[in-house]
Amino acid sequence: MFAGLRSVWVLLLGVAILSLGHGLHGSLIGVRASAENFDAATTGLIMSGYFAGLLLSSIVTPRIVQSVGHIRVFAAFASVVSTAVLLIPLWVQPTWWFLMRFVAGLCTSGLFIVCESWLNSVSTNKNRGQLLSIYMIVTYAAMGLGQLLLNVPDSSGFSRFIIVSALLSMAMLPLTLMRSETPSLAGIRSVTLAEIYRSSPLAIVATLASGMAQSAFFSMGAVYALMQGLPLSLVSVMMALPPLALIISQYPAGLLSDRYDRRSVIMILSAIAAAIALISIPAATISSSVLIALFTAFGAIALPIYSLVIAHANDHMAKEQMLGASSKLVLLYGTGAMAGPSIAGQFMQHIGSPGFMTFMALIYAIMAVHALWRRRQRPTTVKASAGDIMKAGPLTTPVAAQAQAEEGSARQQVAS
Repeated sequence: MFAGLRSVWVLLLGVAILSLGHGLHGSLIGVRASAENFDAATTGLIMSGYFAGLLLSSIVTPRIVQSVGHIRVFAAFASVVSTAVLLIPLWVQPTWWFLMRFVAGLCTSGLFIVCESWLNSVSTNKNRGQLLSIYMIVTYAAMGLGQLLLNVPDSSGFSRFIIVSALLSMAMLPLTLMRSETPSLAGIRSVTLAEIYRSSPLAIVATLASGMAQSAFFSMGAVYALMQGLPLSLVSVMMALPPLALIISQYPAGLLSDRYDRRSVIMILSAIAAAIALISIPAATISSSVLIALFTAFGAIALPIYSLVIAHANDHMAKEQMLGASSKLVLLYGTGAMAGPSIAGQFMQHIGSPGFMTFMALIYAIMAVHALWRRRQRPTTVKASAGDIMKAGPLTTPVAAQAQAEEGSARQQVAS
């Protein structure tokens, strides 16, 4: 294990720097939009731009990588996204911000694709699961810590954007100096969404719902906190704690889903998440500490669900179908992610700050009810061996599975 870490510590350093900037960027846009008096619906549309870019990146980035290579793609994307971040505050206009968020989503997702491809190339079947677990911990920890950079004084309105740009640029340094081969994938079978639905209807519904909920959570969470009257220092803490809590909750959730029916675990976690969201609506008025505690608990329970959904889908797929299925679910996730911030913004626009948690409660209640219904429709389920959860779930960005599937398909065409 330590030998494996020695071979990837430079990569993990680059990922940590990248995730620091990525974590700050999302909340910073929401905070600045509130400061510019953009309404919640407009802010939601702006935030959706990132996930539109993410969806496009899952399609085009692998093809660009095949043409010019990982290192050049990483350097180009880091340069473009650093520039886009700096351009955001130059023109305070929703359409412009949406376009820059789109560029940021396209390039940042591409950066994670390259990082994850490198990680796969330097790991082995023996240590890949452990390295991916560490990779997730590093990423979510850095994303959480990045939220605390919201506390940097910024009287000019540019300082925090400069910090994001600098971090994204600095991430280029360790990664462009690495020497590693692109992972080789073979034996991938194409899978349609209809085939996935026949095998696991819950995977289709829950993937779309997870995309809507998770994108809204990270994009509009800071706006929700500001609408609740929290000062910026507490907004940063509130947004930092859920990713850090996920580090603790991810493994127990995966372990339970390996031992019991995954649908039951998904149902229970979704129901608990919906309940916490509903309770937080009246309880959030008690104190800021109560609001932050409930928000953290909600993130710890809700955020691991997507990885369980992907694992559940893979339980019903042949080994050679898993990567192809993941790539299709990525596109479905991205579709939901594009809609999530905008819909949440509409809820907040018409209901006020309670609209955010109302939206979350609705999404996770739908998932819980659908999981219960699927259990009754098909009482028995195929079970995966213990430990599969870390390999089946999203590594960091759901884009990576699509990227690897595209690369594998291209390699097969070349070989034939």
